Amino acid sequence: MSKKLTLAEVVELLNNVEVESLEGITFEGDIEIEIDESVMNFREEANKLIESRFTVGAVKEWTTAIEEVTIGATSADGGSRGHTVTIGGEKALPYYFDAEMKHPTCVVAIDVFDMPIQLAKSVRTSYEDVMESPSDWAKKVVSEYHADMIALHLISTDPKRKDTSASDASKTVEEVLQAVDVPIVISGSGTHEKDPEVLEMAAEVSEGERCLIASANPDNDYERIAAAANKYGHVLLSWTQLEINAQKELNRKLIKHCGVSRDRIVMDPTTAALGYGLDYAYSNVERIRLAGLTGDKELNFPTLSATTNAWGAREAWMVSSPLKEDSDWGERERRGLIWEAATGFALALAGCDLFMMMHPGSAQLLKKITRMLDGSIKGEKTDLSSWITRLII
Repeated sequence: MSKKLTLAEVVELLNNVEVESLEGITFEGDIEIEIDESVMNFREEANKLIESRFTVGAVKEWTTAIEEVTIGATSADGGSRGHTVTIGGEKALPYYFDAEMKHPTCVVAIDVFDMPIQLAKSVRTSYEDVMESPSDWAKKVVSEYHADMIALHLISTDPKRKDTSASDASKTVEEVLQAVDVPIVISGSGTHEKDPEVLEMAAEVSEGERCLIASANPDNDYERIAAAANKYGHVLLSWTQLEINAQKELNRKLIKHCGVSRDRIVMDPTTAALGYGLDYAYSNVERIRLAGLTGDKELNFPTLSATTNAWGAREAWMVSSPLKEDSDWGERERRGLIWEAATGFALALAGCDLFMMMHPGSAQLLKKITRMLDGSIKGEKTDLSSWITRLII
């Protein structure tokens, strides 16, 4: 009768007879592997698929819709705009295929300035023939570049520039309103001391047009600006700098202390350009949107992105890298266009609704991409079998 020995017992047996080595010896036997029963049971569980269904538009935590805000007023509403723009109303993050999207997911307001400014060459070529006249500039971006809106920046009012008076700046607003019939964003120069007066007079001369007044922020006299927006029937931009709690606080003050109605607030949490803090801007906008969707009534407002800030990144406009060892940056004309569009697209994915942009090509590219994602337009059919060839060619 054969005896079963373990490998350890064989080694011990050889040690007892003082065997240092074996030659010409063959061991024959069967190897038996014992597996614990608990391991066998675990294996059976691992083979069972988890029963789950992926859904997007019915996330339980998303209980609150983003406020709907209309910018612009037609003759029926007491204004003179040819159309209005409504943003907001979302009940999910952008481009979730089975979530309701009541309004266009990307509205573009192209920037117009009240004086010639220094622009990147690839941008300047589109506007150099109209930069002396804000009204002509506005006409061009609407008629040739099909802007949804105009963002008029009254930067000449800055005391360090031309120090244009609030009265003269308001005349520019009137001229632009007469030149185009699209909804308008009216922005100051960013000078805390002067903007309240400038925006107050601009709001007065544009009474009834439901413009977006930009902006109320914690560092300026936001109460005065909010009062002007309320008095003359405008929408107010609530601007903070990359800080969700500051955005909550300002929104709360505008609603409770200044009496701004919820359907007249748009947020600007600040746009940092690609390569210059876009990750901060993206995460901040996304956090704000998620908070709004999950019931935070101080953050469930539409969001604006000043995407033109992308041109503040030197990679968008410099001919080449200042570092000799750096790789080739590519063609400047296309690089800047894509830089601005990529900045806007990232923030569109995070939850922005309205984009102030500079390059007409960037604006068109962003609108095309977002329209394809929301189903407004159909993209070209792609033969997946040749995707590598398509990328190379």
